[in-house]
Order: sequence, then structure tokens, then C-alpha cells
Amino acid sequence: MPGAQERLVAQLAQIKELSGLSLRSLAREAGLSSSSLSRYLTGRLVPPWEAVVALCRAVRRDPRPLRAVWAEAAQAGPAAAPRRNDLPADLFDFTGREAESARVEELLREAGAASVDGMAGVGKTSLALHVAHRLAPVYPDGGLYLDLQGFTPGQEPLEPQAALGRLLAGLEVTHPPAGLAERAALWRSELSRRRALVVLDNAADADQVRPLLPGAGKSAVLVTSRNRLVSLDVPPVSLRPLADGDAARLFGRAAGLTFEDRAGGGGRAEPPGGRAEPPGEHEAVGQVLRECGGLPLALRMAGARLRHRPGWTVAVLAERLRDNAGRFDAVFGMSLQQLDEAQRRTFRLLGVLPGADFDAGVAGALADLPPGRVDAVLEELVDAHLVQETSPGRYRMHDLIRRYAADLAAEEEPGADEALRRALSHWLAVAVAHDRMLPSPQRPRPEPGDPDEAMAWFDLEYVNLVAAFDAAVRLGADEVVAGLPQAMRVWFFRHRGTDDQARMLTAAADAAGRLGRRRELAALLADLGFVLATAGRPAEALEAYEMAAAGRPDEAYGMGEKDDDELAAGLELRIGFVHRDLGDFAAARTHLRRARELFERLGRPGGQSQALAVEGWAALHLGDRDEAIDLARASLRLADGPARITGLVTLGVALAPVDRAESLRTLHEALGLAEEHRLPHQQAWCHSCLGVALRESGTPGEALEHHRRALELLEPLAEAQLEIDCRRAYEETLSAVRIANDRSA
Repeated sequence: MPGAQERLVAQLAQIKELSGLSLRSLAREAGLSSSSLSRYLTGRLVPPWEAVVALCRAVRRDPRPLRAVWAEAAQAGPAAAPRRNDLPADLFDFTGREAESARVEELLREAGAASVDGMAGVGKTSLALHVAHRLAPVYPDGGLYLDLQGFTPGQEPLEPQAALGRLLAGLEVTHPPAGLAERAALWRSELSRRRALVVLDNAADADQVRPLLPGAGKSAVLVTSRNRLVSLDVPPVSLRPLADGDAARLFGRAAGLTFEDRAGGGGRAEPPGGRAEPPGEHEAVGQVLRECGGLPLALRMAGARLRHRPGWTVAVLAERLRDNAGRFDAVFGMSLQQLDEAQRRTFRLLGVLPGADFDAGVAGALADLPPGRVDAVLEELVDAHLVQETSPGRYRMHDLIRRYAADLAAEEEPGADEALRRALSHWLAVAVAHDRMLPSPQRPRPEPGDPDEAMAWFDLEYVNLVAAFDAAVRLGADEVVAGLPQAMRVWFFRHRGTDDQARMLTAAADAAGRLGRRRELAALLADLGFVLATAGRPAEALEAYEMAAAGRPDEAYGMGEKDDDELAAGLELRIGFVHRDLGDFAAARTHLRRARELFERLGRPGGQSQALAVEGWAALHLGDRDEAIDLARASLRLADGPARITGLVTLGVALAPVDRAESLRTLHEALGLAEEHRLPHQQAWCHSCLGVALRESGTPGEALEHHRRALELLEPLAEAQLEIDCRRAYEETLSAVRIANDRSA
């Protein structure tokens, strides 16, 4: 049996559904803050009794039956954090579709998969989410939702590889492999250990969906598409427009009135805050239903129009709809007519906003409205069913409505491009602010703020930031194109393997060149080189680094010597890394020594420590073990925290043949730091080097477990070069084991 907190949350959710209002409207009606109401509805906070009373009064409901469950919940305190659930909210007025819902549920139980197809606006997503919420108890590992953008205006359908990256991130797999086949295999493997429901919304075709399907196990997938996915091995359920009875009920709920179901049944009891249908308006209702074509989207909008015009009858609404030229333009246009000019303008501009969803901040920048005003505007758009509030403070538009808004913007908004530039600049400014809260080697002392919240913001906005970047490229907004990848640098470092990074950096470097910003250009090329090196493309990485070095600024461009040296030091260090990966250890030492000298001159002990440690690694491979040990120890004197890992690993491997105990102690210290700071690529490297040390100290059999663990850790990571190195070390240990076995045979 659910706990008291869960039962109270369910009751409060029912009150919100009964109200038919957006979260902000209900909060205002009850005299509460919207943020507090959000916490009550999500179970993060137990409301005071006075708040429960106010909510009940807002829907004309007696609060006394809730007193016992409220008292029990208040005594127990807030519930534990809920399971992961990415599903947008269920519709409070979902109506009809009993047979289709039952069929989808049956298919999910029996086949673990179902697809829902039908024309735009027929309610595919609404049905999928309604079923997903009803089945939530069956899938204890939660629900994942992904919009595949198959028919989203102004956006290309999401590529399967990128879609898998986002789905895996939803399972907290932050370093997926690069290839499509590898990602699909990992996705199936992750789902096989869970019981989750995946909703893949707005699919373009079967080819887009096929790699995203779960394999064996108890997880299930529910797909929606305007096309019937005939070549996909997923049973289909097709939706037609609502029949008159269901259409009438949905229209009535949206309008706040009731009337008899002309197909039979249905009472006239007036709902809380609603109104009864005046006698003799059956014909007018029929006219509205015909104009809406049985499409739930149009019915809700027409009903919202009537709800907001208490003086209108259904006949007046029907006449207004009939006088407009196009059926759906009529419904959408009617909803716009109830808005003031600022609200209509905001709606039009939202049609050109890129991304999957948005918050009030970016909407305010787009429409050039202050925070309080944009909140009120969005509230009106939600109440008119022109915008959906998918979760508190997050909004999105149905594809049909977005296209309608974009068409209006093209006709009526000559300043649409300028508005979009404001939104893109807003995204960049907020990204920069969050990035500054994140520690990095270049920023050991970040600005005040919560780094976990900053990373969570990037996680939430990632899809929108990529869409904003692409829009900036199309618009020629070079400031945003050059700046956004730099603001995402730390996030990208922690999510290596993200598909978009290399192309974003390439375009950003071009933009920085056009802006004449040679230092930004060099920094972006250096980041591009790092991405290519990590992907196992050292020759291309070296080319990017050399281009960065050639384009470095000098005093003639207004840069000081210290700025130039800092960029030069970083480049020398990274070029040294690439020569190390290529096996050219002599060239690596030359560049690493230059890096060390520059870092020392700059007073950057962290960079100096890294250069010393990797130079020690190069010296070891050139046969100078004693110097390698000295360089590693010098590195450790300058480093602290996870920055010690490189020096510890170099020292541990160098000591292996001469001091086994100290070697293993040192390498285990490095592994402990990598685990403490949740650095999986460093953990893999430490395990691989433990294997090398055990082999070098004469026990290759013990080494195999560490090599295998290293490869396990690398499996979900896009660390191609590190995997090459670890596999090579593993093969050398296997060879040593075979030789040892032959000798003992």
C-alpha cells in the first residue's frame, strides 16, 4: 500500500486535474506560490494544512476527508526521492480511447513493444503518455522519454547514434562508445538489467527507431509516429479522429461545461467552476466538432477559447469558427484572439525558437519581456492550450502549433531574426555563468555557486544548446558560434564521446577566425585536437594543434606575453601527449620540456606537474628508468588531489622491476584517487598499469584481472586511444603468460 505522502500527492494531483488550470493559475487561485505548489505536487514538501484547504476551496471540494492522510504525511515527513521519470505530465482531461489504450497496454505486457500511429494532432503522444503513467507501477526502474524530432518544424530528425547517446545518458551512462552498433548493444545490455518503459515520440521512420529497441528483458518500448512503421517488428495501433461522443466530452471538459452524450449516456451535472450547456445548442456543438475534425488538439483549444469567454454560447463559438477560412487555422486563430498583443507576439516568436523545450528565461529574451511579464504571458498561453507546461517551469509546443506559429512569424514578424539572436545570446550568457561555477585545470578556483547544479543545468539544456548552436550557425551569429563550445568545455570533458563536440568546435574555430580573435581560434583548435586525440586520431589531432600554434596571438594583436605563454604551454603539453601516443617519445620529451619551462615561468604548478609526469613516462620508454623516477617524484611534489594520478602511475610503473611493494602501493593510491573523484578513464588506466607492474615484477598471471577490469571500464567510454594502449598492454601480458606457461610445461 502506498505511504501517506504518496497518497496525499495523488490527492493533490487529482485536485489539479479537477481545476483544469495550469500550475501557476491554480497557485494564484489558491493564494500560493507556484514554486511551493510544485514542491507539494512532486512530494518534495508536505504542505501546511492551510494550503490543502486553499487548494480544495479552489475546486469547491470539502477538505475534511483529506485531514487524516495529511496528518499522517506531515508526521512522516517528505517521501524519499522518487525513481527516475522523464515522462512529461499526463493530460488531466484525457478522454476516450479506451479500446486503443487497452490494446497498447496488452501489447506492452505481451510483446514488450507497441507503436501508435496517426495524423498530426490526433493525440498519439497524449495516448502514449497516458498509458505510460498508468503503467508506472509495472516498471519500477522508471520511464524514459525521448522526442525523436521526426516531424518537428525547423529541426532534422534525431540521428539514431545521437538518440542512443541521450537515452544512455538517461541511464547515467555518460561516456557511451562512439559507434552506432556499439551504442545499440550497450543500450540493450543496460535495459536488460532493468524494468523500464521507454517512450520514443515523434519517430520519422523505422530505420530511425530500429537501433533504439530494447532486446531481451523486462523493459518495454512505446513508439509514436505519423507514419505506420510497417517494416518495424513492433505491433501497431492506429488512431483515428475521436468519434462524436468522445469528442463532445473532451470539448465539454476543456470548455468547462457538460452535456448529454448524443451517442448515449452522459449527465448534466455541472463540474466545479464549470457551466451547463444552454438548451438548444446541440447543433452548435455539432458544428464545433465538425470544425475541429475530431482532433483532440483542436478540441482542447476550442474549449479553452469558450472557457475564457463566459459571455459566449457554443453557438457564438461555432459561428466564429465557421467564419474563418481554414479549419485548423480557425481553431488556432480563435485561441490567439483571446490574447493581448504581447501574448500573440510571444506566441509567434516561439515558433522560431530552436530546441525541444524552453524556460521562461529564454522566452523572455526572445520576446524582450521582463521576468514577471513573461511568466504571466506563458501562463496565458498554457491556459489557451497553445503551449504545454511539461513540468514546473518547462514548456514546449505541439509540432502543429509550432509550425502555425512559425508561419505567422514569417508573415508578421520582420524582427524574428533579431529576437532569435536575443534568445541565442541568452543561452550563451547562462551557459557561461554556469560554466564559471565548474572547477577545471584552467580554473582551479571557480566562481561561487553549486557545481552540481551547474552540471545539472547543462544536462537539462544540452539538447537545446546544440539546437541553439546550429541556429546560430544558420543565422551567422558568430559570437554565439564561437562562444558556446568554450562555455561547454568542462561539461564536454566530463561527457567525452558526445557526438556534437567535434563539429561544434570546427564551426566555432571558423567563427573565431571571422571575428579576428586569434587567441580564441587557437584555444578552440587546441580543444578540437584534444577531442581528436581522445578519439584515437592522433595524426589529425597533431594537425589541429599545429594550426593552433601557428595561429597563436602575439603582442601586435593586443595580447600580453603571459596570455601567449599560457596558450603555448598548453599546446606544447598536448602536442607532447600526441607524440607519446604515436610512440615518438624523443619528440614527446622535447615538447614536454618546453611545456614545463613555460608553466614554471607562469607559476602554474599543476601544468608543470603534468608535464613532468608525462616526460617521466617518455623517459621510461626511452630506457632511462632512474630519470623517469626522478621526474615522477618531482611531479608529485607539485601536485595534489586527482592531479597526482599521472605522476603516481608513472612512478608506480617505473618502480615495478626494482621495488614491487612500493610500485603496487603507489599504483593503488592512484587508483583510489581515480575512484574517489569518479574518473572512469583514469581508473581504467590505473588498472592497466597495475597489470603492467605485476607483469614487470614477475607475476603476469596476477596481472590479467587488472587488464580485464581496465577493458570493462573502457567499454562504455569513448576513449579510443586509451583503449588502444590498454589492449596493447593486455596483449603483452598475455604473451608473457604464454611464455611462462611454456617454460613450466
